[in-house]
Amino acid sequence: MNLAIRDMRRNLGQFVLTCFGLSLLLGVVISMIGIYRGMVDDAINLIEQPQVDLWIVEGGTRGPFAEASHLPGDIRESVARINGVAAAGALTYQSVETLYKERKVRIYVVGSEPGRIGGPGPIIDGRDITQTHFEMVADVKTGFALGERVTLGRDTYTVVGLIRDQVSASGDPVVYIPLKDSQTLQFDLMPSAARRESYRGTGPMDTPDTVNAVVARLDRTQHPEQAAATIMRWKHLAVMTSEQQQEIMIGSVVEQSRKQIGMFTILLLIVSAVIIALIIHTLTMNKRREIATLKLIGAPDRVIVGLILEQSLAMGILSYGLGAVLITLTAQYFPRRVILFGGDVALLSLVILVVCIVASGTGVRMALKIDAGSALGG
Repeated sequence: MNLAIRDMRRNLGQFVLTCFGLSLLLGVVISMIGIYRGMVDDAINLIEQPQVDLWIVEGGTRGPFAEASHLPGDIRESVARINGVAAAGALTYQSVETLYKERKVRIYVVGSEPGRIGGPGPIIDGRDITQTHFEMVADVKTGFALGERVTLGRDTYTVVGLIRDQVSASGDPVVYIPLKDSQTLQFDLMPSAARRESYRGTGPMDTPDTVNAVVARLDRTQHPEQAAATIMRWKHLAVMTSEQQQEIMIGSVVEQSRKQIGMFTILLLIVSAVIIALIIHTLTMNKRREIATLKLIGAPDRVIVGLILEQSLAMGILSYGLGAVLITLTAQYFPRRVILFGGDVALLSLVILVVCIVASGTGVRMALKIDAGSALGG
């Protein structure tokens, strides 16, 4: 006869309700880990998507994602002529907020050159950008439909293609537009600012051929570090491999989010442990006479400890399983991508088991102090 199961059956309603409430709390813990994994994957995907080997940015910076980087667009031609470079392209990056169907939409605009590397990834609907002006490829999370016209700045773009799972490190969906248009969007002065500069005597200003980064794809025979050393001889440039850019993205841009999510996860685990401890404490108090009776008939302490420990583990395991199912079913509705790895789920399950064992300590201590003689009291 399993005493823990019999006791849970007797208080089934209380036990189920407790497990459901605890599953919501543990579900939040699981979601926090999944959101962090999704954040890292989104950040890395933005770097991996162009499938390039080198990132050339402004000297003294670690841009274009960690900090501002501006360099002349014609650098791509110089990079393309270096021995071992198979292809080169120029890119711009900027966050933009626009109105779409009377609602504000925040997007991450990437400017690339049609026909060069650095453009959008696999197109799931429509086609790639082929014109040098006013065409757009957008991630499906923007809500933009194929063929729709979207206004950015002072220009209107036609959505010609759709992509999936391309967002910035901050979670904004990515759109691609031609490089010339992105330079106008990023560097052109508004009419009022242009008039002010004209009054100051600076005269009309053309859109500068400025980009945020130049990317290069190397021949298979060329080692990235060797090509980077060649480019870095131009003292005004900084060069990073794709792996180095990923390390910067994770260690700098995502680092603060990692610390904050980690802190919340630890706090939630502590809260879970306290809740389990309080519930086990209450259940043990409600069974004082039963435990005293067990002691009176000669039941060893290990039977009583097993009763309390089994209840605590059952509560934690059932709540964790239900929380994992809830997050799996609702992950697609989160504003940030939620990615759950098997290793993370397994490790967290071990942590939950430890939390349950520790939390049962108060109930075990109380049970062992109960006097067998109290079973004969009134």
